[in-house]
Amino acid sequence: MATLAAADWAEFAFLKDRLDLSDSALSKQLTTLEEAGYIATERRLSGTRRKVRARLTDTGRTAFEGHIAALQAIIAGAATP
Repeated sequence: MATLAAADWAEFAFLKDRLDLSDSALSKQLTTLEEAGYIATERRLSGTRRKVRARLTDTGRTAFEGHIAALQAIIAGAATP
């Protein structure tokens, strides 16, 4: 989700390359995240090809920021003797 947090929309091909996933693995992950309300996807035609892109929803951004905050708290706790 960090890749989506940094962009408004991300193309399927970009996500696939960035995350080093197969088409089917990425598709499954996007479906799971969309069902959870964390992302929205858009399918559109570009010439004769169908393209998919994704973006974080407000719910997804809030969940991602909460995850980052939790990780920072863990790190801060580990640094304190």
